Amino acid sequence: MSVTVVIADDQAMVRAGFAALLDAADGVSVLGDAEDGIAAVEVCQRLRPDVVLMDVRMPGRDGLWAAQQIISSGSSTRVLMLTTFDIDDYVYSALRIGASGFMLKDAPADELVRAVRVVAAGDALLAPSVTKRLIADVTSRTAKQTSPAVNVLTPREREVLETVADGKSNAEIAAELFVSEQTVKTHVSNVLTKLGLRDRAQAVVFAYENGLK
Repeated sequence: MSVTVVIADDQAMVRAGFAALLDAADGVSVLGDAEDGIAAVEVCQRLRPDVVLMDVRMPGRDGLWAAQQIISSGSSTRVLMLTTFDIDDYVYSALRIGASGFMLKDAPADELVRAVRVVAAGDALLAPSVTKRLIADVTSRTAKQTSPAVNVLTPREREVLETVADGKSNAEIAAELFVSEQTVKTHVSNVLTKLGLRDRAQAVVFAYENGLK
C-alpha cells in the first residue's frame, strides 16, 4: 500500500529530516510540509494525504488546533502527533478528539515509518508504549466513571476492548482469545461503531476513562 504524508513542524531541519527518512522508505511519499497549524490545515485540505505528522507545539495556531480542524472536517487524513515530551496533556487532548496516536521526535527511524504505515491502514496501535503511560497518567488524575455506553457491548466485545487498551495487535488478541484475526477485526469494528469511536486510539482512551483498565 502506498502511503502519502504531510509533515507539520515549525523547524525546517526537522521537516527536511523526516521527509528524507520517509521518502527513502518503500511505498511512502511526502507530498508537502507546513511550518504552523494554519498552514498544516491548508496543505492537508489541498493535498489530502493519508497521514499528517503533526508537531504539538508550533507558533500561532498549534498542532492541537490543526488536528481538531482536520478531524472535525471529516477528512480521511489521519493525524499522528509528534512531541519532544513523553507526558504531554496536549497529546492526550489530541487523542480524545480523534488523533490516531503520537510519536516522540527522537524515535528510531524504523519505528516512525512503521507508525505511519499502521496509522494509514487505520489499525492504529498506540506505539511506542509511552502512549499508554500518557493516558494512564492523565486519567489517574481524573475521576473515572463508567459510561452507560459500555453496556451495549457484548462480553466478548468488552474483552476485546480491554485487550486493545493493552496496546495489543489483532494477531496478539487472536492468540490470547483463541479466535481468528478476522474475528478480532470484526469485534473491534463493532466496538468502534457501538461506542461512536473513530479508531483504536480513541478506544484506548475510552477504556481508561471508563475504568476498564
